[in-house]
Amino acid sequence: MILDNKTILITGGTGSFGKCFTRYALEHYNPKKIIIYSRDEFKQFNMENDFRKFDPDHKLRFFIGDVRDRDRMERAFENVDYVIHAAALKQVPACEYNPDEAIKTNIHGAQNVIDCALKMGVKKVVALSTDKAVNPVNLYGGTKLVSDKLFIAANAYVGSKDTSFSIVRYGNVAGSRGSVIPFFESLIEQGKTELPITDYRMTRFWISLEQGVELVIKALEEAKGGETFISKIPSFKITDLAEAMCPGCVKKEVGIRPGEKLHEVMVTTEDSFTTYEYDKH
Repeated sequence: MILDNKTILITGGTGSFGKCFTRYALEHYNPKKIIIYSRDEFKQFNMENDFRKFDPDHKLRFFIGDVRDRDRMERAFENVDYVIHAAALKQVPACEYNPDEAIKTNIHGAQNVIDCALKMGVKKVVALSTDKAVNPVNLYGGTKLVSDKLFIAANAYVGSKDTSFSIVRYGNVAGSRGSVIPFFESLIEQGKTELPITDYRMTRFWISLEQGVELVIKALEEAKGGETFISKIPSFKITDLAEAMCPGCVKKEVGIRPGEKLHEVMVTTEDSFTTYEYDKH
């Protein structure tokens, strides 16, 4: 069992993915330790309280730090077997208006993860990517493209070390913070019968949190170094999502936001030549 008796560190571990992965790992495996590395002590406090019932053996550790701080992260990576890099600035408009901050976290932070993993002898690093990194049109996608390239290239610097770097890529995570689903839900709970749609033609890829976790575990099990694992997931129109959540509702087109695409892509034509296809990924 891939996680049994292993020490796992999750950057940005208080986010939707980190919490789902932690619960999944505690319920399905017997890890030695799970380290939550993030910069918000209040979210760590809440997560620690929420997870007491899932963690009777006290395997969870909470480590305050930022991926921008290489020295702090180096301390956190000591005796860690696997690192899952989930920390990022992810909101497209926020990255558009704060480009330097997005670069510091998403690019410099990625390089810090790589450097610390190599120095501290981490066995496997899996970095979370996004469909927005494929043919990017916004700064968030651009920074994640650079991050992906850094993690793939890092395998060339491993030398005799037993370290590998790989990536998992998927689309919007249903129900995660920042997803349109909880936004629509909040409007429906308020009794609204009109839902805002940025563009009637817009489509998005969707994946559940648990599917995302399972893809990361597959990467940990199978990666030799340099792979990008991509889930086969559905893409559907935002208008269809709105109709499913609020049948008969009015759908008001409000205009596309800066940096948004009408349609996302999972694999470029160029990458398709070196892509292997399986049942679910």
